[in-house]
Amino acid sequence: MEKIKTLLLLSVIILYAFTSSEAATSREVFKYDLKWIGIKAGTAKLEFIYTDKSVTVKSRAQSASWVSIFYKVDDRAKSLLSKDDTADGRQKWLAKNYRIKIREGRHRRDKEVIFLYNPPRARFINHLEDEEKLFNIKDLTYDPLSGFFVLRQMKINTKSKIFLRIFDSKKLYDARIKILGRERVKTEAGTFDTIVVEPELKSEGIFLRKGKVIIYLTDDERHIPVLLKSKVLIGSVVAELTEIEGRKRTNSKH
Repeated sequence: MEKIKTLLLLSVIILYAFTSSEAATSREVFKYDLKWIGIKAGTAKLEFIYTDKSVTVKSRAQSASWVSIFYKVDDRAKSLLSKDDTADGRQKWLAKNYRIKIREGRHRRDKEVIFLYNPPRARFINHLEDEEKLFNIKDLTYDPLSGFFVLRQMKINTKSKIFLRIFDSKKLYDARIKILGRERVKTEAGTFDTIVVEPELKSEGIFLRKGKVIIYLTDDERHIPVLLKSKVLIGSVVAELTEIEGRKRTNSKH
């Protein structure tokens, strides 16, 4: 009888832990086709994982099999943010950790930034070259992925003037987000009314590369990136939304 009671108790604990975890976590997953001069050249995925006190942002871009034969691409990035309460009762998001792993042909990069506070600093680590360095930064500094998350939380209209403080590639700078207007766009995932933005970034990574990048965000509170356009040496690369999985909890908006 005691063994049965113990088994039942363990079952309840396991069930509670599982359901509690499910209740505390939600996610958004956006999937894209990557097209180069109109030809599908790969796929990408952008994922936001929410808990009550943190957000994890992941992105990955992979070349299609026919491209990988002569130039394989597998780029990954991950960013972690935590929620912090200010003295006046407001909430802000703090970047905690950012890591990007790039594989493009023979080219490799594996870099990490750990954000420290009091005083604000950034520990930069190049894992492939065994390099580590500490940089002074300012409050509310973000990496490209966490900055993109913060942008999605903002109220954006055609009169908005938005700047985000970004640390990436050993550089600290204020990135201006230009608002280009509104446009209705059609993708495989549907037709969307969007607000069009152009981040002026000096960063490397997935979606948000150096150079001119145009992002089409749904013109609502979710600001889903449904289309991204970037100039390359030959032609342009377009990331077009094909599928949406999951939905952010309503109490996760800040």
